[in-house]
Amino acid sequence: METLTTLTLGEIVKKQFRAAEVFEKFGLDFCCMGSQTLAEACQASQRDPAEVTAALQALEAEGSDGINFDTWPLDLLADYIYQRHHHYVEEKTPIIQGYLDKICAVHGDRHPELHEIRRIFQETSGTLAVHMKKEELMLFPYIKRLAKAGENHDLSAPPSLAASAIPSML
Repeated sequence: METLTTLTLGEIVKKQFRAAEVFEKFGLDFCCMGSQTLAEACQASQRDPAEVTAALQALEAEGSDGINFDTWPLDLLADYIYQRHHHYVEEKTPIIQGYLDKICAVHGDRHPELHEIRRIFQETSGTLAVHMKKEELMLFPYIKRLAKAGENHDLSAPPSLAASAIPSML
């Protein structure tokens, strides 16, 4: 029977990318030593497999909060997206970039495709950053003005951003 301890570090990160954070915390190298099972890696680094397994299982519990976003007012949803997802992307992008830099430095000579992956990630993360900034500066304030107008039952004067401009800013 397959358990977390019989899976390789690489397989675990492939299934749950946030496992990389747990492995970093415990000093387990999921990159160059990714072919080790969790049990082997824990033994080699003198870590308690039960403790690492518990931390990995906690990730799964965090991801199943059962929130029904369809019931949220749009202004609350905009705040949630900004606080949760924009901050997450801003925090994790440099970490992923660091992993790509390390992988390219160690394995790039034998695998030149890694440099292309790094380039695509840099380009894509830059595009995503611009997209998120437009949401923060234009779309989310517009949504909040619409929500406030609805609360005040003042639909006579639409907010300053034309609805036709929204698709172009995304």
